[in-house]
Amino acid sequence: MVARALLGRVIACDLPPGRVAGRIVEVEAYRGPLDPASHAFRGETPRNRVMFGPPGHAYVYFTYGMHHCLNVVCERKGTPAAVLVRALEPLEGLEVARARRGVHEAHRLMRGPGCVARALGLTRAHDGLDLVAGPLRVLDEPARRDGRRVLAGPRIGIRVGTERPWRFWLGGHPCVSGPRASAGASARRRGTSTLTPSRTRP
Repeated sequence: MVARALLGRVIACDLPPGRVAGRIVEVEAYRGPLDPASHAFRGETPRNRVMFGPPGHAYVYFTYGMHHCLNVVCERKGTPAAVLVRALEPLEGLEVARARRGVHEAHRLMRGPGCVARALGLTRAHDGLDLVAGPLRVLDEPARRDGRRVLAGPRIGIRVGTERPWRFWLGGHPCVSGPRASAGASARRRGTSTLTPSRTRP
């Protein structure tokens, strides 16, 4: 599953005024027509068109009239599915991210999907970017999880599909945006992956 494989991978964004990069520590999977919580559940629209395109691209949407959110498109063309990036551990460009976010504490800079997009400088103008060769990339290096377990539980902030444990995060990580553990969460031991988003599924 791409959602799990992305945990521990690094996203780098090379937009003015400089690079901002972070390690993925929390994600959520959305499965298109199989998932009532997905933007693609009712079919293709101008807003979600990138989800129906080739994998390995960024689906950036605007929500609540104030936040942009970054997703990794990960199914074959015509089959919409994406992974929402909920939180990053800051690695590079902290001062740029601080200026964009207006906060100082490193663990808060990219904690929450709206914070991720703002810290990276993303807007709807970046919808559809190639995440392999563009200015916004998932770097081609093994996942690093520092011994933390991968936990799974219900997704956050949705009203349907709440029973599906499709939110994944690194247990105990201070940059995770939602609950860091739960009695019903499933855990898997640490592992690394060399899966590439352009060739894998959620």
